[in-house]
Amino acid sequence: MRATSIGHAGVLVETSHGSILCDPWFVPAFFGSWFPFPRNDRLDAELWAKIERPDYLYVSHIHGDHLDETFLADHVDKATPVLVPGYPTRELERRLTVLGFDRFIRTVDGEELTLRGDLRVAIHVETSISDGPGGDSALVVSDGRTRLVNQNDCRPSDLDALRSHGPVDLLFLQFSGAIWYPMVYDLPTGELGRLCDAKVESQFSRAMRYVEAIDATYVVPSAGPPCFLDPDLFHLNVITGDESSIFPDQTEFLRRLQAVGRNGVLNIPGTAIDVTDGRAAVTHPLDDAAVAAIFTDKRVELLKYQADWTDWLVDHRAGWADAAPDLIGRLADWWEPLLTMAPTLRAAVGACALVQAGDVDVLIDFPRGEVREYSGEDYSYRFEIARELVETVTAAHAVDWSNALFLSCRFRAWRSGPFNEYLYNFFKSLSVERMRRAEAEAVRKLRPPADTDEEIEIGEYIVERFCPHRQADLSVFGELDGGELTCTLHGWRFNLTTGRCLTSVDRSLRVRRKAPGSATG
Repeated sequence: MRATSIGHAGVLVETSHGSILCDPWFVPAFFGSWFPFPRNDRLDAELWAKIERPDYLYVSHIHGDHLDETFLADHVDKATPVLVPGYPTRELERRLTVLGFDRFIRTVDGEELTLRGDLRVAIHVETSISDGPGGDSALVVSDGRTRLVNQNDCRPSDLDALRSHGPVDLLFLQFSGAIWYPMVYDLPTGELGRLCDAKVESQFSRAMRYVEAIDATYVVPSAGPPCFLDPDLFHLNVITGDESSIFPDQTEFLRRLQAVGRNGVLNIPGTAIDVTDGRAAVTHPLDDAAVAAIFTDKRVELLKYQADWTDWLVDHRAGWADAAPDLIGRLADWWEPLLTMAPTLRAAVGACALVQAGDVDVLIDFPRGEVREYSGEDYSYRFEIARELVETVTAAHAVDWSNALFLSCRFRAWRSGPFNEYLYNFFKSLSVERMRRAEAEAVRKLRPPADTDEEIEIGEYIVERFCPHRQADLSVFGELDGGELTCTLHGWRFNLTTGRCLTSVDRSLRVRRKAPGSATG
């Protein structure tokens, strides 16, 4: 098996039975804030040809540094079969269909699937609302002799799940930051630095837990960090180590791996890792001195990179939307029906949030479920965002502002108290489909059902309303697939003939087929 880094979380996996292109990202993401680091705009022609015509495509999730819609539309063969994670919604599939892909291989969470010959895959899915209702996923690939785990950003709650298919030779995983916190918050410099250091430590500690649990022979730091070439954001790059930033590069994590005796692999775009009989051979596209200079002379490298992309950044900024009339009215028309759908989520936020979009101040009154012009009311959360950015995501009707806007780090924030996950779940759920799930998850966490005997109708069946796993509302999370019902919150499956759980041996679902001629609910 050969695994070639193509930048960030991008990996081309090649076996004698076929190749899988994973998360190809080349066009800067999040309003031109994030660029792949090290740069991946100079891959050789032979590798580029393989990227454009793989045997299979895998996109782990819908964040812009993984789902590069511009690149996929322009460069990847649309006849390529796409390996689709078993997500609770079809958002990823719909977006790929718009790009021209029409061959989808739907997978079941955690179940191994044979693709061709000895090439087998399993995709593990996480569907926490904190990842957005679309979720996140990790890929396990085996060719009969070697096993690779591409964990990218995914954080499975079961630490051992990715190793359950057998010993792992090669692990690609995220180690660096992928969030805007705490850099965008209004904090004293000392406090900001302390919080950044704590965040980096928690990132490294989390990654090391997966390293220990999966116990791969070789570990490849992956899926970050991005770099920031826009002069407004250049300070977010970690160059000397003294910056208030959560984006250290892989050399820092490799030192931690070395300290505990783990085999870490330094990689840059174009680095090929050939694994044979459990042994890895690493081939870089540059000589060792040039590879080292990327990290030891990082400022010089970034400034060269920046100079090459300056014109692109100027053109990109020119494409941001101009101010249009009645921004508050447009947001109210969009958001107030969603707020009406989510009384539990609103109560969990419990206060007002102020969005300062240039010369327009928009108040989101969560207790009342209203969006209106700010008139001096108390608020507990504040976002200061350039008007053109708000106009751009509003015009696009972006259903996830975490992905479409906040990850850009092009805003300032303030809050009066601790982090409130429900506030950000609102901004991640700006569609009826997403808000329905966000509200149901809030209900499940905050108001567990008292009547667990209640029944509902799903298709031709009458089933108990709440999943016996963690009481998810099956009227929202239940999905029929032939003779099975899947609770899409955590992927538990039930046989609709017997009610037997296909995921766990000690759970079952009350289910019966509706009588002929009975009314539907």
